[in-house]
Amino acid sequence: MTRALVTGLGAITPIGNTAEEFWNNLVNGVSGVTRITRFDPSDLPVQIAAEVKDFEPGRYMDTKAARRMSRFAQLAVAAAKLAADDAGLKLTDEERPRAASSIATGSGGAIDTMEEMQVLMERGPARVSPFYIPTMAPNMGACQVSMTLGLRGPALASVAACASGLYSYIEAKMLIETGQADVVLAGGSEAALHPLPIAALANMKALSRRNDEPERACRPFDADRDGFVFGEGAVVLVIESEVRAKARNAKVYAELAGGALSADAYHITAPREDGTGAAQAMTQAMHNCGLTPADIDYIAAHGTGTPLNDASETLAVKTAFGKDAERLALSSPKSMVGHLLGAAGAVGALAAVKAIHEDVAPPTINLETPDPQCDLDYVPLKARKMPIRAAMANGFGFGGQNGCVVFRKYEG
Repeated sequence: MTRALVTGLGAITPIGNTAEEFWNNLVNGVSGVTRITRFDPSDLPVQIAAEVKDFEPGRYMDTKAARRMSRFAQLAVAAAKLAADDAGLKLTDEERPRAASSIATGSGGAIDTMEEMQVLMERGPARVSPFYIPTMAPNMGACQVSMTLGLRGPALASVAACASGLYSYIEAKMLIETGQADVVLAGGSEAALHPLPIAALANMKALSRRNDEPERACRPFDADRDGFVFGEGAVVLVIESEVRAKARNAKVYAELAGGALSADAYHITAPREDGTGAAQAMTQAMHNCGLTPADIDYIAAHGTGTPLNDASETLAVKTAFGKDAERLALSSPKSMVGHLLGAAGAVGALAAVKAIHEDVAPPTINLETPDPQCDLDYVPLKARKMPIRAAMANGFGFGGQNGCVVFRKYEG
């Protein structure tokens, strides 16, 4: 069986616009949550978010092309270029048909829809952008990465709510194992910060309302958690066949061992309280990778900071891992970057890969008063140096879509 290796990392996030900056801030517990600056949030009940700062599209792509992209596609292209540069990826014309992109998203160009609807209502149909459709389409993250980097293999774009990013790595593994690609730029991108979704999620009681202390707002597994924090960003990893990576003597961060998907078949927003759907994905992922619960040392948890999610994920881990759940280290990157929806799973994957590569479990910040229902080891407040042989990334989305991906140390 062809093995799939992680050879490049790219990130545009609320705590760093490179993978290295993201990781350094993650292990040091730096929060990216602030008062919203992209628009005036004064009339909203929730006025905080995790925004990408200092992002200039022209650093990563042609400015004319950037103007015809939605922000989520811009972020995806930037992260993909950073990942390709980190991998030292240089494709010949003969290799391009076997180079693919798999860029997932939750909402694609939703902001463009809202903005163009306002144009239509205020200025009439003649002023609506002719580029609206190819700008807002959720597949355009994958397609713009494909066009910018000249990838002529498959261009895939899964939409699976908060599990979307993890789908991209399962797709990448499949493309490499089935011989359809030798290299895949895989990840997720999201940029939907706008008053409408924030108002809707606030009315759903899903968002934290700690407007006066943004950095302390996202509190996964804490007894005082009151919801997640909306975020934006993109993460892309270069996933490469072992044969190709070894032939060019590429550096390897970890092996993409595999993953699994499941559905709760339960509710449009709430997870199953007993976590059985999530546990099914975790158990199947380990089986697919030929691993047992004893082989996993760290989990980049979904850990949103909502009462239902954190309690159900805890039960799911206990079900999937049995007695090994007590020795696991888990943490939630969302405590610092917020919830990047369609890119959240990709953030978790990057955290898992770096945890393996550096033998460090990043912390869950703001975990000051542990919830008795959340009684596992969530690496509270400070990062932990520890051997990490294999790591799992979890993602559970609205509608009951569950994803789980496993990475492990590469031993060539």
